[in-house]
Amino acid sequence: MATFALISIGRGLAGPWYPAQILRQMIDIGYYSLPVVGLTAIFTGMVLALQSYTGFARFEAESAVATIVVVSLTRELGPVLAGLMVAGRVGAAMAAELGTMRVTEQIDALTTLSTDPHRYLIFPRLLGGTLMLPLLVLVADIIGVFGGFVVGTTKLGFSPYTYIDQTLQYLETQDVVVGLVKAAVFGFIVTLMGCWNGYQSRGGAQGVGAATTRAVVTASIMILVFDYILTEIFFSR
Repeated sequence: MATFALISIGRGLAGPWYPAQILRQMIDIGYYSLPVVGLTAIFTGMVLALQSYTGFARFEAESAVATIVVVSLTRELGPVLAGLMVAGRVGAAMAAELGTMRVTEQIDALTTLSTDPHRYLIFPRLLGGTLMLPLLVLVADIIGVFGGFVVGTTKLGFSPYTYIDQTLQYLETQDVVVGLVKAAVFGFIVTLMGCWNGYQSRGGAQGVGAATTRAVVTASIMILVFDYILTEIFFSR
C-alpha cells in the first residue's frame, strides 16, 4: 500500500496533470460533503455545550463551557468526525467506482490507451482529499462553535458577549492549525484507503462490495490511530 501511494504521488507530480479530474474530485469530496459534515458539526457543538454544562455545574465551573466547546472541536472532534463522515461517504464511493472499473477491465483499457491509471485515477483523488478535508474541517469548526453558541445563549443562559469573549480568549492558533494538519492527514488516509481497496478488488460484484466495506472500516480505524499519533506529537510534554 505504501508503494502504491508513493507511485501514485510520484507519477502524479511528474505530470502531465489532469485539471478536470482534480477539480471534479475536489468538488465531489469538498462541496458535496458539506451538508453531512455541517449537520454533524452543529449537533456535536450543541450536545457538547449541554454535556459540558451538566458536568461543570457540579463544580461551579459553568464559565468554562465555551472554552471546552471550541478547544474540543478544533483539536479533536472537528477533524475526527469530519474524517469519519467523509470516509463513509467518499471512501466507499471511491472504492466502489474503482472496483467496478477494475472488474470490468476499464483500468486495463486505460493502460492499453497509454494513460497511466495512477496519474489519471489515483493522484487526483489523493490530492483532492488532502486539500479539501482541511477546508471542510475549518467550516465544521465554525458551524460547531455556532451550535454551542446557540445552545449556550438560548438554553443555558449565557450572555452572547460573554460566550464569544470566552471562546476567543482561550482559543489559540495552535489548536486550529493542529486540527487542520490532522484533517489533511485524514483526507489522505480516506482517499488512499478508497483507492487502494478499489484498485485491488477482484471477483466481480462480491469483490467490489468487500472492497467498499474494507475501505470504510480501515479508513475509520486508521483515522483514530493517527489521531492519537498526531496528538502525541503535537501536545505531548
